[in-house]
Amino acid sequence: MKNSTSRFSDRVENYVKYRPDYPTQVLEFLKSDCGLSSDSLIADVGSGTGISTRLFLENQNTVYAVEPNAEMRQAAEKFFKDNPQFHSINATAEETHLPENLFDFVLAGQAFHWFDQNQAKLEFQRILKLQGWVVLLWNERKVDTSPFLVAYEKMLRDFATDYDEVNHTQISHDDFARFFDPYPINTRTLPNHQTFDFEALKGRLLSSSYCPNEGQPGYESIIARLQEIFEEFQTEGTVLFEYDTTLFYGHLK
Repeated sequence: MKNSTSRFSDRVENYVKYRPDYPTQVLEFLKSDCGLSSDSLIADVGSGTGISTRLFLENQNTVYAVEPNAEMRQAAEKFFKDNPQFHSINATAEETHLPENLFDFVLAGQAFHWFDQNQAKLEFQRILKLQGWVVLLWNERKVDTSPFLVAYEKMLRDFATDYDEVNHTQISHDDFARFFDPYPINTRTLPNHQTFDFEALKGRLLSSSYCPNEGQPGYESIIARLQEIFEEFQTEGTVLFEYDTTLFYGHLK
């Protein structure tokens, strides 16, 4: 299995195009429950191509985006190059190189499962202000709410390289609770979705690090199965990808 820092390097274009955004209700919720304002200073750790970063930049926050993967980091730098509130940091969750006691929020969107959680916890404690918030944010693909999603999940288990090994749903609520211990963990779930034609559905599949790329063993088989599933379940040329956007949030000091 590839190193977690490099495993998305050959998937950046599809990742940028086809991974879901986070709903704007995330901002409204953090404003009401955690006191988020446009003055809040954000560390977005494991920021990738900037999906979560964009949400907070649009709220006029200053965001320090910490990402060790060069290709993903450069995609974000290209996209946000004209935004003076965006700061790109080549570093890891375990050693962010950020100043201590500075940040109102430390955010990790779709990245927590790649961290050394003990080391990341110490680092988050170091860079957070007293009573600052950690927000772990996920778009969790639903697997059983429609016949299409059931078939898509079965396809991944049958054809996708190391799907079971990297599937973040292996992280349990207890893992999150242990990360925040001794402080309480809070959760909130919001609805989210994407609508795909076949090319977009294919791009969404290929954005995942467990899917074989073109030219690799298993690629032709999984794409053929994807085409069959799409043809079976499409309506007027599209299928619906449903998600739960889940927030795990709390204090570390």
